[in-house]
Amino acid sequence: MSKSLLNIAQSFPFKIQFFGNENPLIENLVLDSRDAKIGSLFFAVVGTKTDAHQFIPQIIENGVSAIVCSKLPDTINPEVAYVLVEDVQQSVGYFASAFYDFPSEKLKLIGVTGTNGKTTCTSILFHLFQSLGYQCGLISTVEYLIGNQTFHSTHTTPDPIKLNALLHQMVEAQCSHCFMEVSSHSVVQGRINGLAFDGGVFTNITHDHLDYHGTFDAYIKAKKGFFDALSIDAFALTNADDKNGKVMLQNTKASKYTYAIHSPADFTCKVLECDFNGLLLRIEKIEAWFNLVGKFNAYNLLTVYATAFLMGEKHEDIITHLTKQTRVSGRFEVLRSSNGVVAIVDYAHTPDALENVLETINQIRTKNEQLITVVGCGGDRDKEKRPKMGKISTKMSDKVIFTSDNPRSEKPEAIIEEMIGGVDASHYKKMLKIVDRKEAIRTALMMSQKGDIILVAGKGHETYQEIQGVKHAFDDRIIIYDIFKELQ
Repeated sequence: MSKSLLNIAQSFPFKIQFFGNENPLIENLVLDSRDAKIGSLFFAVVGTKTDAHQFIPQIIENGVSAIVCSKLPDTINPEVAYVLVEDVQQSVGYFASAFYDFPSEKLKLIGVTGTNGKTTCTSILFHLFQSLGYQCGLISTVEYLIGNQTFHSTHTTPDPIKLNALLHQMVEAQCSHCFMEVSSHSVVQGRINGLAFDGGVFTNITHDHLDYHGTFDAYIKAKKGFFDALSIDAFALTNADDKNGKVMLQNTKASKYTYAIHSPADFTCKVLECDFNGLLLRIEKIEAWFNLVGKFNAYNLLTVYATAFLMGEKHEDIITHLTKQTRVSGRFEVLRSSNGVVAIVDYAHTPDALENVLETINQIRTKNEQLITVVGCGGDRDKEKRPKMGKISTKMSDKVIFTSDNPRSEKPEAIIEEMIGGVDASHYKKMLKIVDRKEAIRTALMMSQKGDIILVAGKGHETYQEIQGVKHAFDDRIIIYDIFKELQ
């Protein structure tokens, strides 16, 4: 794909000035200076650690064709185009959208944001609409899908260039719909700038990512920014049971809708039964059995139902196809041993998510069995949630083994101590500390007897453990199955 610079830089909602070469041919867009070459449009983003303007002399030597920058170098090379904008990072999405022929305008694009439930909702929406006969795309934490093609997921919401390239591939593959997770980081960093959303969906908001946003108010504002930018032709769907749900709708121009289990709303449902095999729900006067487990998944199913209905699908068709949907990888994934032990793998890595999963287990269990939780917290991330997760896990479990998650550059022992800092003294006898995650899982399974429930929380679908910058192969599910075989 190639386009002239002036053909790309059309009517953007910010001021642009051109210097140097007037209209070079652009063949690719790059954020990494090491990838810049002849035909490249390079974005000199000012990051938290590095100002990419320092690489301009080097990339000019490599023959780069054009540079988007917020300050001009002292010397202008007449063979290079310089595009001056106020904020380079916020401009990338607009350039990328134009370069790839505005792919989001050629799809029905739905964005789902919130602390918990984004992956489950987008994944179910993708599979639901595929089963309804549409060719769809998915952009999620777990994977990127274009019809039946699977691509490795690098971020919840990829950078604007990769994002628009993916959407362009979906258009080329004749996809009519795309469902994508919208992270709070992506809103603040402008990764979704320039995209035309047909709908925005809010699941919930709880304690997370304060290492990046600084305050909970800033985190809420980031989520709200997605809805503020929706057009008058889009819909905005929010969770009325979440106290910040209606905040998301305050300034949006989109048509406003709500869903809830406990509050008056446009879309409602009631949980009739819940066990480890699934849920019996009444959604809009129809009772049906679903394969997902737990009240939090009742919210996810209701969210998906409401979204599909707002997209024009028929009530009965939605329910029929929803009942056939299976669980999402690493989200309340139930594994059973031959001797009757139930192990549950879940991505729960926030206090609210952990509480939801433990609450679901406690609602289903008979109390004649042990509930043993294996849990840790990631390194180099929001530290404030660690004591909260320590408190929740020991309060709601019979035994807890604190272990490592993805410690990254931190010492796992220090992370565990911060988690233990939130444990009530009355629950000290419940807890063990085993730094090695595999040994922690092994110990939990060795302690268990027939009927006991083991929750392994925090990593879910992840197939690695990151320690001191190195990713080691590690999948909770494979570890559990291997130990099941050992203990037979």
